[in-house]
Amino acid sequence: METFKTSGYAPINGLKMYYEIYGEGEIPLILIHGGGSTIETSFSNLLPLLTGKIIAVELQAHGRTSDRDAPESFEQDADDVAALLKHLKVKKANILGFSNGGTTTLQIAIRHPELVNKIVVISGTYKRDGMIAGFFEGMEHASLDNMPDPLKTSYLKVNPNQDGLIAMFNKDKNRMINFKDYADEDIKKIKANALIMVADHDVITIEHTVKISRLIQNAQLVVLPGIHGSFIGEICTAKEGSKAVVITANLIDEFLHQ
Repeated sequence: METFKTSGYAPINGLKMYYEIYGEGEIPLILIHGGGSTIETSFSNLLPLLTGKIIAVELQAHGRTSDRDAPESFEQDADDVAALLKHLKVKKANILGFSNGGTTTLQIAIRHPELVNKIVVISGTYKRDGMIAGFFEGMEHASLDNMPDPLKTSYLKVNPNQDGLIAMFNKDKNRMINFKDYADEDIKKIKANALIMVADHDVITIEHTVKISRLIQNAQLVVLPGIHGSFIGEICTAKEGSKAVVITANLIDEFLHQ
């Protein structure tokens, strides 16, 4: 992977949206982080192992991207990413999303199929029952104190704004509490080749992930050992010395470039 190339802000649907561009290639890979995250917290260990052109983004209220006076939604995030691609004059892209970013990736494939070449969905969901038991009950009572310290520290490092951190946390929390199931038919509409990935002890169940891989006609399924985010080296669950991230990067590269 080539080193950092350029970064910028784009005026997208009322946001000042931050992005970074790495490497070269005809069809870029778009990286979409998880909830409460930045480019660095989700992808700092995975990104250097990937090849080709990569565009990493930060979504509404996350990291260096501004907020808007509206709740977050996966649909809006999908529209924001699509608008960014048009702003950057990208006609076709591969999309990789982790966690909430995985759900956003599904929405991009549903709402903007003309922009999508292939998708990689890592620990994404489209129904409430796809989460492990107790997830939503725990979310109801979650507070900023429960947010992992590495995520809080990393947010404040790139955006030293405590009010912004609180706003991001509350919007992420409310989006999950109010999450409504997507129809199976919507997932079936996805025609892009898809790589669907999950950890065997994830917050998304293996059974739900298998279902996604069955509903998407051109999907491959990968289940790797670990917990949420560990096999991509996410900041809260990365294990020092683990080769899992290398394996993951090789699987993604092979899928995207075969």
